[in-house]
Amino acid sequence: MSKFTGSPADHGVPGAGDSPDFKDPGAVAASDEGSEVGQLQRASEAKRQIGIVSAVFLIVNRVIGTGIFATPGSILKLSGSVGLSLFIWVAGMLIALAGTAVYLEFGTAIPKNGGEKNYLEYVFRKPKFLTTGLYTGYVVLLGWASGNSVVFGEYILHAANVPVDRWNQRGIGLACITAAFLIHATSVKWGIRLQNLLGTIKVAIILIIVVAGWVALAGHVKLPEDEKPHNFTDAFEGTTGSAYGVVTALYNVIWSYIGYSNANYALSETRNPVRTLKIAAPLAIGVISILYMFVNIAYFAAVPKAEILAAQRLVAASLFRNVFGGTAERALSVFVALSAFGNVLSVIFSQGRLVQELGREGILPFSRFWASNRPFNAPTAGLFEHWLVSIIIMLAPPPGDAYNFILNLISYPLAIINTFVALGLIYLYLNRKAWNWNPPISATLPVVTFFFLSNIYLVVAPFVPPEDGQNVYNDLPYWLHCVVGFGIIVAGGVYWVIWAVIMPKLGGYELDRVTLYDDIDGWERSVFVKKPLQKVQ
Repeated sequence: MSKFTGSPADHGVPGAGDSPDFKDPGAVAASDEGSEVGQLQRASEAKRQIGIVSAVFLIVNRVIGTGIFATPGSILKLSGSVGLSLFIWVAGMLIALAGTAVYLEFGTAIPKNGGEKNYLEYVFRKPKFLTTGLYTGYVVLLGWASGNSVVFGEYILHAANVPVDRWNQRGIGLACITAAFLIHATSVKWGIRLQNLLGTIKVAIILIIVVAGWVALAGHVKLPEDEKPHNFTDAFEGTTGSAYGVVTALYNVIWSYIGYSNANYALSETRNPVRTLKIAAPLAIGVISILYMFVNIAYFAAVPKAEILAAQRLVAASLFRNVFGGTAERALSVFVALSAFGNVLSVIFSQGRLVQELGREGILPFSRFWASNRPFNAPTAGLFEHWLVSIIIMLAPPPGDAYNFILNLISYPLAIINTFVALGLIYLYLNRKAWNWNPPISATLPVVTFFFLSNIYLVVAPFVPPEDGQNVYNDLPYWLHCVVGFGIIVAGGVYWVIWAVIMPKLGGYELDRVTLYDDIDGWERSVFVKKPLQKVQ
């Protein structure tokens, strides 16, 4: 092992007064030909398997999951009208585009695995290791893949014409997430190829829905004349506009866009990461944003308002039935389920690497275990941790509330994290000279400020009580996901207090990090060491 001491801010991340290093890693390796550093760099470069196409599909697979197929009914119910629903989708799109710009700037400045963990640690350095402790709770305790696993089961059962109950839906969901775990744990290359294939299927399904919308707009719907939808006549009829309804509907849209930062989590495994991210992220989110608006227009063109509200998470199936007939409805429902599976693959791919990154930083107990790529050159331990937590979250909530609770539980802590990510970038802008902050891409202060204020709203507004009949849950209190979301992050703070404050005081030592570089594969991990305190004479 090659060893360098100090904090991670001193290694691989530009610090105050230091120029960010944006050199091509291949050029660095060439200049160190024959040296130990050069050998490590070349070994690390051999690990880079993600190109522009795979990076695009990492984002597409993560973003296009079940949200665009399962949430329009809830958004319509919460907003009350077709017109306001479409405006909420536009607002969510703008927030997602702003978020893409923010993460694009941070990702090109700090091109390594870890995503927002790196960005928060870079800006918020005091108290020492607190940011990492808080973020640990967020990464370890959230089961991101659970929601789409649940909807995978629902669409498979719908395609098979089998009534959905609590256990058959979740049993199929369990099989879905287990298959995703095993694929990524045993073969990174084939897992990425399968993600790319399913990403293509997702885009094809979206395009079919868009075309179906055009057919419906032309009046070709398999419904009696008196039952055909007229959703664009008096589009704002029934608008509620309550604070709770709007913000909860907006969370549904945000859920449908989650993943615009997905390529940031695997930049250490990306070829020419700065160039790749600059192309892949805007391309993926720009195309998805346009398609999402067309899909919503298609739903309202093909499905009557009352049927959308009754269909709940199966509105895409209603569109297929109304335009193509019952047989096509069941067949296309299978492809929607495959879209959900592609999303689960993408989610567990990125979240497993976040857990691995926490292991490499030495934050988790048994860090060597979590940091390992053994036995199949994949982050098996990190993937397993996310698989386990996702199963617990998938099985815990009451049947009628499971999907909505998971959706909000994931989205709410993300809004908290994004608030601080945006705040950190604003701080860097206001102190650009002191931090020598000059990355290849700039999101610009107005865009970052918009993203910051949007997430402040998403954090605060859910505490406003809903009006009668607007609680998104059947059996749970409206505020539960907010309290649990804060609790998850606070749990990371409690861990930090025990691990970084109390135990060092009791043991008479202070924590420091030593960065190790593997002589075989060139990858790095950080290990916390206990430095004995000098006794005062």
